[in-house]
Amino acid sequence: MSLIQKRAYARVGLLGNPSDGYNGKVIAVILRNFWAQVSLAEWDQLEIVSSRNDDSRFSSIRDLTQDVKLHGYYGGIRLVKAAIKGFVDYCDKRNIWLHDRNFMIRYETTIPRQVGLAGSSAIVVATLRALIEFYGIEIAPRVLPSLVLSIEREELGIPAGLQDRVAQIYEGAVFMNFAVFETVDDFPCGTYEPIDPALLPPLYVAFSAQTSEPTEVFHNNLRFRFERGEPEVVQAMVAFADLAEQGKAALLARDWGAVSRLMNANFDLRRSICRIPKEQIEMVETARKTGSSAKFAGSGGAIVGTYANEETFAELQRELEKIGSLCVRVKVV
Repeated sequence: MSLIQKRAYARVGLLGNPSDGYNGKVIAVILRNFWAQVSLAEWDQLEIVSSRNDDSRFSSIRDLTQDVKLHGYYGGIRLVKAAIKGFVDYCDKRNIWLHDRNFMIRYETTIPRQVGLAGSSAIVVATLRALIEFYGIEIAPRVLPSLVLSIEREELGIPAGLQDRVAQIYEGAVFMNFAVFETVDDFPCGTYEPIDPALLPPLYVAFSAQTSEPTEVFHNNLRFRFERGEPEVVQAMVAFADLAEQGKAALLARDWGAVSRLMNANFDLRRSICRIPKEQIEMVETARKTGSSAKFAGSGGAIVGTYANEETFAELQRELEKIGSLCVRVKVV
């Protein structure tokens, strides 16, 4: 019995987010520090095995309450189920033959929950990668992010954009343009340009599980304001996209100082249109006091930025630890 194991990594948005869900442009990188892994093996029946992330045993009623606050009411099994159904639907619509062998599948994840590091999409991506290998089929890399997004939106009602899924499929660093879409294999796809990770400045990511917030909370509010044409929000999305364009040029020129300034500007623009919890503002301001740049890595709860040298990184860790945040170097390759 051969075992298939596939991973998908956490994602951090460097510039342009949250315009990815609003026909904008973004730069994102994967974070190899944290991942979701799916294990699949042929089995006598189809079985989804619970992981430790779906624990139903608690030491007390307070322990259960805290778990719900941090992880919500649903674990990753719903994501695995949705990925399997979406995979079968994709194949059926295209008359792709699937053999009738059953399998056992299990996921595990080290990605912190609800801090904007794309933990949910990582589970779906890893599941699809395992299924693709088990059934011996091919799906174009450009199509896969759109398939993942359609599964999360249509099966689970998760509001999001393509950024996370593109980064997790292409890995490394990617510039994404969602201003114009092209239909590929019946899916709308943006334009994706890999960026050499060697061009990236030293990056850190920091997060606190105590200040997490579900992605849905942020996106639902912003989507409503954007769709009703609120000028401030519409104009901000254009500005976010421009920051990503400037960031790509700065990276190609290895102008890390410009990248740092643009990342700060990205957060400042976001702060001008959104009400941000004071605890999350404190993380950004604490990081900036060390001379580092800081912005949200996703929809809130985690921050990402550049730092100058090892002394600055050590100071970052010390100062962020004082407010209950963990700080790590970003590993892209």
